[in-house]
Order: sequence, then structure tokens, then C-alpha cells
Amino acid sequence: MTRSLIVALVLGLSPLAAFAECGREHAASMSCPEGHSWNTQTKTCEPMSS
Repeated sequence: MTRSLIVALVLGLSPLAAFAECGREHAASMSCPEGHSWNTQTKTCEPMSS
């Protein structure tokens, strides 16, 4: 009985742990082509102004 309850709790709570991990904003390593820079607001590479 206790074993079944523990298994049920673990299985029931595991999606919450996965959601908490993926919900955070991750700092990604992004490289843009030459002459472009990373825009953190739009999260795209944009041409650099001269």
C-alpha cells in the first residue's frame, strides 16, 4: 500500500518538475553571421548599423 502511494505521488509530481526546469529562461550561445549582432529583445540576428 505504501509503495503504491509513493509511486503514485512520484508519477503525479514528475510533470511539475519537468515544467519547472523548462520554464526558466536559458542563456543560449548564439552566433550571428559577420556584420550582424544578437538582439536580446527580438531574439534574432540583426544587421549592425555602420
